[in-house]
Amino acid sequence: MTGTPEGCVLSITNQVIANMKIVASAASLILATLFFGQAACAEGDPEAGKQLGYTCLGCHGIEGYRNAYPSFRVPKLGGQKAGYLVIALKGYRSGERPHPTMQAQASSLTDQQIEDVSAYLATLGNETVAAGGSEAQPIQVAAACVACHGQNGISINAQWPTLAGQHESYLEHSLREYKSGARSNAIMGAQAALIDEKDIPLLARYFAGLDGLETTKKE
Repeated sequence: MTGTPEGCVLSITNQVIANMKIVASAASLILATLFFGQAACAEGDPEAGKQLGYTCLGCHGIEGYRNAYPSFRVPKLGGQKAGYLVIALKGYRSGERPHPTMQAQASSLTDQQIEDVSAYLATLGNETVAAGGSEAQPIQVAAACVACHGQNGISINAQWPTLAGQHESYLEHSLREYKSGARSNAIMGAQAALIDEKDIPLLARYFAGLDGLETTKKE
């Protein structure tokens, strides 16, 4: 009975608790990156990684190219940061990220080759990300996300992925993998566990709708 004084107090209390959870969640992410952000700092050679990186464009360089099963569009890389790409490739190589094709590709690479190919792919940037993307007011369910991924969906740290403009289906797939534990990451696993299943499509649609990442183009 939210029309009564008691009901109003209960409603306000619940909202305060929800806001506190969001703030605590965001704070934990920021503190965690004091350690996580130091884990991978890409110092690769773009020229050395060019030949290896060129093969990546066989999938990532085709607009709208889809993963067969489960079906989702392969992620855009144009404008993504080298530091994050290093983390992602090492995650596939270690098995923390489940994807047979990507695991096979990453397993064939040494640490230095991962640094090199990530440095090369990061050179395939775009002016939209460089300019700061969209000026956006985040939806409420994205409040914790923007603490790391930026209000405009462009990450504020080299080790965090830019989400702006990423394919909606890929963002949904990734969040569900983190939520289920199929994709192993202590930080994102904890955050995804707090996301209601019904909010995953909302988050994916929000970040996908921002100006940002682009499909890379073959030279």
